[in-house]
Amino acid sequence: MPRPEGKRLHVAMFPGLATGHMTPFLHLANELAKRGHKVSYLLTKKAKIQLECGNLYPDVVTFHVLPVPHVEGLPPGTENASEIPIFLNSLFALAFDNMSDQVEAALSDLNPDVVLYDTAFRITDFAPKIGFKTVCYNVVSAASIALALVPARQMPKDRPLTEEELMEPPPGYPSSSVVLRKHEAKVLAFMSSEFGARTFYDRIITALKGCHAIAIRSCQELEGQFCDYIGGQYQKPVFLSGPVLPEQEKQPLDGKWAEWLGKFEQKSVVFCAFGSQIILEKQQFQELVLGFELTGLPFFVALKPPLGTGSIEESLPDGFEERVGGRGVVYGGWVQQPQILSHPSVGCFVNHCGFGSMWESLMSDCQIVLVPHLGDQILNSRLLCGDLKVAVEVERDESGWFSKESLSSAINAVMGPDSEVGSSLRKSHLKVKEILSSPGYMSNYVESFIQNLYEL
Repeated sequence: MPRPEGKRLHVAMFPGLATGHMTPFLHLANELAKRGHKVSYLLTKKAKIQLECGNLYPDVVTFHVLPVPHVEGLPPGTENASEIPIFLNSLFALAFDNMSDQVEAALSDLNPDVVLYDTAFRITDFAPKIGFKTVCYNVVSAASIALALVPARQMPKDRPLTEEELMEPPPGYPSSSVVLRKHEAKVLAFMSSEFGARTFYDRIITALKGCHAIAIRSCQELEGQFCDYIGGQYQKPVFLSGPVLPEQEKQPLDGKWAEWLGKFEQKSVVFCAFGSQIILEKQQFQELVLGFELTGLPFFVALKPPLGTGSIEESLPDGFEERVGGRGVVYGGWVQQPQILSHPSVGCFVNHCGFGSMWESLMSDCQIVLVPHLGDQILNSRLLCGDLKVAVEVERDESGWFSKESLSSAINAVMGPDSEVGSSLRKSHLKVKEILSSPGYMSNYVESFIQNLYEL
């Protein structure tokens, strides 16, 4: 169906209130606005402050602030899941649910053509009354949705899924690489836990079942088989937006870090970051930094202070700073990740394989070493290591613990000058990057996505 002449879409967005959800929604909003479409973005006061600098079209992308009702047990003023420990997510889900009346009123006033959401499953209740179409826009990998969140994986009504059941792929699952190990099935068992009045699984399945179309921040070349599987499972159209990566920031790297990185040879530094939500226990944190010391390579680690500690400095192993001297930095603040990854001295990126970091890894020239922590990160890692063969994953024992030796071994395996593993991964990575960075690749996906919205 061709686009109606002169017709511009009005798209409303209400992502889950966590940085890893809100930011990719804003990237998509900018792409829609660049093409003349109106976007109404529902968010909180803190999120507005956080995202304003990333709104490239403030005359077209308008923010609509909604308060988050307080729920007993949450720190006062909590507005973002990234502000709190993971064990409080269930209470935050309840607060998120309690925003439903405000969301309905806002959407009724705005009267959009289409609403994009991910975890806000109650949006589908408002759609018939207000008269908009619903698109469940997922900012996690298609591989993880296809393994954990399809109707073929039926949840028993009277009990959670066992670890053995979670380890078994659902019927027809299109990959033998993207699977769970026993200790990882425990991580994914949170699907059966209550998030507010419903389990996490119920929430996402309801969001996917109730929409007019499913959308995924992915592409056919990397995850086509999973997208096709999801479409067949839900009997719905699946729209792909592509990675929707922002243009490289023009802002230069902070002078302090540029000067430090500039001391080292090209592609010799190992950079490590685990995103905004991952906070390690002190013992695992110390094992991690000792692993970097063990590599003998220069390294830059950017992580939050471990649980129960006040600073990075007090958490470092005894004598660590003296031993690593000037070749290692462990920093507890925010850093410019894209600029660091593009620095000539950085040759390896050790990350948690959150979906944002996954794409940044693929678009970089760095070797990729993965230390996943949460369910979708584990499955993203399997995709990169198994199906795409562009990364290595740090080995863990049955409890999920990784040692300094296993971390050091994984890094040296990809960074060694004569490493066959490193050479093979680099070739596969280059092929993927060439696809993603080819002229018109990203914009063609966005154009196709917009056409899908018109046809809806």
